[in-house]
Amino acid sequence: MILAANILFWACVFAVFHSYVLFPAILRLLGALRKASPASQHSSHQQPMVSILLSAYNEEAVIEEKIRSVFQTHYPQSLFEIIIGSDNSTDRTAEIIEKLTKEFAGIRFYNFSVRQGKPNVINKLISESRGSILILTDANVIFDENTLDQITAPFIDPTVGLTDTQMINLGMKREGISFQEKAYISREVQIKYLESRLWGVMMGPFGGCFAIRKELFEPVPTNFLVDDFFLNMKVLESGYKAVNNPAAMVYEDVSNDLSIEFRRKIRIATGNFQNLSRFKKLLSPANPALAFCFLSHKVLRWFGPIFLIIALLSLVFLSFTSMLYFLLVLVYTGVLLVPAIDYQLKKLNLHFAILRFITHFLSMNLALIIGMMRYLKGVKTNVWQPTKRHQ
Repeated sequence: MILAANILFWACVFAVFHSYVLFPAILRLLGALRKASPASQHSSHQQPMVSILLSAYNEEAVIEEKIRSVFQTHYPQSLFEIIIGSDNSTDRTAEIIEKLTKEFAGIRFYNFSVRQGKPNVINKLISESRGSILILTDANVIFDENTLDQITAPFIDPTVGLTDTQMINLGMKREGISFQEKAYISREVQIKYLESRLWGVMMGPFGGCFAIRKELFEPVPTNFLVDDFFLNMKVLESGYKAVNNPAAMVYEDVSNDLSIEFRRKIRIATGNFQNLSRFKKLLSPANPALAFCFLSHKVLRWFGPIFLIIALLSLVFLSFTSMLYFLLVLVYTGVLLVPAIDYQLKKLNLHFAILRFITHFLSMNLALIIGMMRYLKGVKTNVWQPTKRHQ
């Protein structure tokens, strides 16, 4: 019994350690050993026709800035179009877009009278697109002047099916979780870049802006909550590469409110388990690089809270057999109390980065547990409330 508890504890510790520490270290080591090929620099390429697709729901605060940022890029306006669907917005979103259609000829606008969710709106806009490359983007993600050039550049390689961007975070605030969220996102971008550079198997794009070959797009199931990861895995399933180009920069306010971000992560977690059910066959060793990244970067992390719970239960049992394990239980319990301590200190306007990082980590794992339970109950719709802008 003691041996079994020891094995359970250390296996769970290793699973979490591998996903968050060992796997990124392996990628960094392999990346350092492999030089970037000249083709990966994307110095010049033939510019394809691009269709920029955007589903907007109550985006009056950002929609005009977003549209203008697209038209301020260096990409020839004759080679891109913006197709926008308003998902039954109840604010001035439709009014603002209609005004801009008179200023910019490259905008086509569809004002849907029934709320249906972002993936379903995008599915309908695809049939209206003329570009060979589709760019799926959110209203609050602002383009750089070189975004369109850089996001399309990797497609010079005919084996590349999907390209991701690099998000530059704005709106940092000490009193919230923005620094922790930025650190998490920056680390994820680096991991995805190395996955794409080493093997072309990036595990999911930044959902706010990515590009995909039109012939590889497949309508997202009507109840799926995470469309970007679904499309990414479909590309990999089809034998094409999914890559990240750090030079394709976009800008977005980073999330700062823990409660709002927590709700968003629950939705993403629910969608993650939908995608795991759909793409679990990609864990097969038939494609070892893809299986290794999918398991290490995503699946182990999604089951992280289960590992943490099993590790705690094993520790409690082992604490009766060893002083070391007893001390580990005390440390573990202290870590679990950090969010409550951090909350009380925040009310006193005291902010400690290390405590906020622990709070952020535990809240993400709690969101994964809740998302898993929601997935098991069944998901009937992919309509959700967008994350509040300018937190």
